[in-house]
Amino acid sequence: MTSTDAPDTSPSPLGLLAELTYACPLHCGYCSNPLNLSEYRDELCTEDWLRVVGEARELGALQLHLSGGEPLQRRDVVEIVRHGSELGMYTNLITSALGLSRRRAEALHAAGLDHVQISVQADEPVGSDRTAGTASFARKYEAARMVKEMGWPLTVNVVLHRQNIDRIREIVELAEQLGADRVELANTQYYGWAWLNRDALLPSRAQLERAERIVRERREQLRDTDIIHVLPDYYAQYPKACMGGWAQRQLTVAPNGDALPCPAAQSLPLPRASVRESSLPWIWRESALFNAFRGVEWMPEPCRSCDRRDVDFGGCRCQAFQMTGDAARTDPVCHLSPDHELVEEVVRRVGATEDAVVDELVPRPHPRDQR
Repeated sequence: MTSTDAPDTSPSPLGLLAELTYACPLHCGYCSNPLNLSEYRDELCTEDWLRVVGEARELGALQLHLSGGEPLQRRDVVEIVRHGSELGMYTNLITSALGLSRRRAEALHAAGLDHVQISVQADEPVGSDRTAGTASFARKYEAARMVKEMGWPLTVNVVLHRQNIDRIREIVELAEQLGADRVELANTQYYGWAWLNRDALLPSRAQLERAERIVRERREQLRDTDIIHVLPDYYAQYPKACMGGWAQRQLTVAPNGDALPCPAAQSLPLPRASVRESSLPWIWRESALFNAFRGVEWMPEPCRSCDRRDVDFGGCRCQAFQMTGDAARTDPVCHLSPDHELVEEVVRRVGATEDAVVDELVPRPHPRDQR
């Protein structure tokens, strides 16, 4: 058997995260979109997106997640949903719900959209609108009700941080009022704009402990609702398993066509891979970017000899690079990392108490506002 005839042993992706645009009507200071938004104005056209979705399905992807920014800012979102649905993919709209009019919802329903996830910033209008940077709470509430009326499963996603985590009980109650089938209580991940605002967003240990107790109580009380609670890994003993392993289960395509093993990988000093220049199957299987940290051979110590190397895969490559300048380092979140002091210092400085809350966040701008 020649090398060209060798069987393909690379994993198949479970899902494609299609970041259709970074344009967004909200200005959340915890957004993980890249800081250089102005570099993503040259978006893929409809034909390109349809090709990318088809190639992802060829690779074995079963899920199509449409995100951004705000995917409803794209006029062709219905066409992209229809294409994914016709290919047999489970389609999920990840949205702020601004722009989800009844007419748009009916078109998406007819196109075969399977699921809607709506982001909620807080449980009441003042806090929600302040975080979002625009009046949006009432429209989100109405849109969530409409989603349930149309028969879609509804996920309510709430990014938790120092300034809203103390109202986690009320947030879950709001999700219950909206008829959410799934509630994602996800503590902020510190990439993009969230990295700039980390000191104002990182909760204290006491806040986290109270929140965990409340989540346990609500899970017992709401057994028919799936409540997912994602803890901030700065307080964890071990790092999160980044995307289920680098280029193992998920892939992302950014608005400009960059293909990425995870949504935050734009910052890494690795060779670029673009669907404008190469097919998605080639990028997934052959590109230097997708093979850079696949498997375990790249791992340094202590990861290489750790019995958790196939559990957390050395942690997050983007976080390792962000905090140490070296994407191949052990994620500093891990208590075994030689760089763990970097995380401990942040927790001591910011997360030790609930005092000194910083109200002002650096807001995420609209891409056109960047020069």
